[in-house]
Amino acid sequence: MSDRGPSDWMDPVIHAPARLQIVMQLFVVEGADATFLQNRTGLTWGNLSSHLSKLERAGYVRVEKTFKGKKPWTMVRLTEKGRDAFKAYRAGMQEALSDLP
Repeated sequence: MSDRGPSDWMDPVIHAPARLQIVMQLFVVEGADATFLQNRTGLTWGNLSSHLSKLERAGYVRVEKTFKGKKPWTMVRLTEKGRDAFKAYRAGMQEALSDLP
């Protein structure tokens, strides 16, 4: 049994359910546009945008806004800091679950 408690690995930025979904989606791809993330997470544009802002402020994602033709296009990528934070979160969660009887 580990002496590590949740406060040692449970990153509050990632732990929120919507942000966890976003980070999990981004972890397995090089980048994703906002439409892909909306479809995969079921979040509205407003909710997705709010959670992306929190992840961006933490340095976990990089958001690039451009245009495709005349339409706005948002591309999101997980940063190395975000990848490392998710790996630590995942390892902590796996350890915590493995300690259950």
